[in-house]
Amino acid sequence: MRILVINPNTSVSMTDHIRDALVPIKRKDTELTVLCPDRGPETIESAYDEAYAVPPTLELVRKANEEGYDAIVLACFSDPGLDAAKEISSVPVLGIEEATLHAAAMLGARFTVLTPRRERIASKREHVHMRGMSHFLASVRSLDLSVAETDADPEKTKRKIFDVARRAVEEDGAEVIILGCGGMAGYAPEIEEKLKVKVLDPTSVAFKLAEAMVDLGLVHSKAGLYATPPKKVFKGTKETEKR
Repeated sequence: MRILVINPNTSVSMTDHIRDALVPIKRKDTELTVLCPDRGPETIESAYDEAYAVPPTLELVRKANEEGYDAIVLACFSDPGLDAAKEISSVPVLGIEEATLHAAAMLGARFTVLTPRRERIASKREHVHMRGMSHFLASVRSLDLSVAETDADPEKTKRKIFDVARRAVEEDGAEVIILGCGGMAGYAPEIEEKLKVKVLDPTSVAFKLAEAMVDLGLVHSKAGLYATPPKKVFKGTKETEKR
């Protein structure tokens, strides 16, 4: 099978980081491609960044369908453009946030989401609520780091994760910890071993779930919510958008 993992920001360093985390866990028969758009925000740390990341991300989703990929993973813990991506795709598209929230709910009574910036706490709570999963949420806690720092300084980030996650377990009753950023890909095993509580790396969770969905022949329904949009001409372009 062929799986495309899209890092929706333009950071080549983070894209390489994500690839390095996924190569050791992919199946031998899985062809993995990890890439990022050539335009857009370098990191995604606000709703404004998300909005700018969506158009180039959707272009990559459309191209992946044309090139015959079997599944697509959006490796940003905001799932930018996820619903639109499902609309235009004939193969499964998994957002690492959506996939991991559901996985966490199966692994413990309450989970905590760790997010890099304090300003994003409210949006993460809102995302959990929109998924109808507020009763599983123990807390959202910030690492007080930028997204770029989580990628560039793994050791500092892992120390911070352990400290914040430990407090989430002791003070909030968290049974599962979610590392809420693609920049933390691959950090979960070391933290879990020290913390003795289940720690989820959303990029890895979504990727392995994508493999399973391809095996099972599962694709999102086109009957309503993710129905293919009608073709139309978009102003500023010379052609009808291809889908």
